Amino acid sequence: MAVPGLSLAGDVVLAGTSGIDAPAAVFNSIFRVFLGLGTLVGVVVIGYTLYNAYKYRYREDEDPVPEDKRPEMGELPTGGGKGKKLFLSFGLSAIIVVSLVLWTYAALLAVESQPAQAAEDGTETLDIEVEGYRFGWTFRYPNGHVEDSNRDGALRVPANRMVTLNVTSRDVFHNFGIPEFRVKSDAIPGQTTNAWFVAEEPGEYQANCYEICGRGHSNMKADVIVMSQEEYDEWYASTNGTEANETAAAGEDGGHSGALTAGANP
Repeated sequence: MAVPGLSLAGDVVLAGTSGIDAPAAVFNSIFRVFLGLGTLVGVVVIGYTLYNAYKYRYREDEDPVPEDKRPEMGELPTGGGKGKKLFLSFGLSAIIVVSLVLWTYAALLAVESQPAQAAEDGTETLDIEVEGYRFGWTFRYPNGHVEDSNRDGALRVPANRMVTLNVTSRDVFHNFGIPEFRVKSDAIPGQTTNAWFVAEEPGEYQANCYEICGRGHSNMKADVIVMSQEEYDEWYASTNGTEANETAAAGEDGGHSGALTAGANP
């Protein structure tokens, strides 16, 4: 559900990404903003604390605070008439925090709404079915071709194109994630979760399982190969939904049986 005023803020965040690698760009922007403001606040607070510690340090040649100006028990100190500054700083802090929360929420809403918006606009996307099993990943393409991470397979995608992942699991809970693209999605048996990303730079990346799933969890990885559109089209044209791919997806051959046997005892 869209929140008035927030969708505009989210659009502003995404506008700087030109629709390329949007989730990673948005999350990186959020991180930089929080890091910058956090650093600024830290410098101001620590600097002001040190300044006051030096300014009001104890001096033997000065008289202590007169008794009539000392705060009584239970009385809120006013800081010598500077209480307004204290409450003003509280107010400004609250405004900054609330603004950051709303801005971040708007950015996340904008990221989540992009696949639906792409469908409405008729933008071409690549839908891939991702299935986790102990201890590997299979990637099924629209033409039926299946890539298996335990058979030298990889998740191959074109650069500068929205890729949507429909993620599920064959056995236990897993979690599929590609850190460079800031994308992560639960793999749950009997359910399908969705995630998306746009890879800007061709190259090789790595997907990992982020849910402890048994002895082979640390080895549950998959190569992610980002190609130019021309290279991807050439590769995709050479694939088809062969019986071997179907068998690999079902996990019925010796290679998978070994993988599943190794994970029989989590």
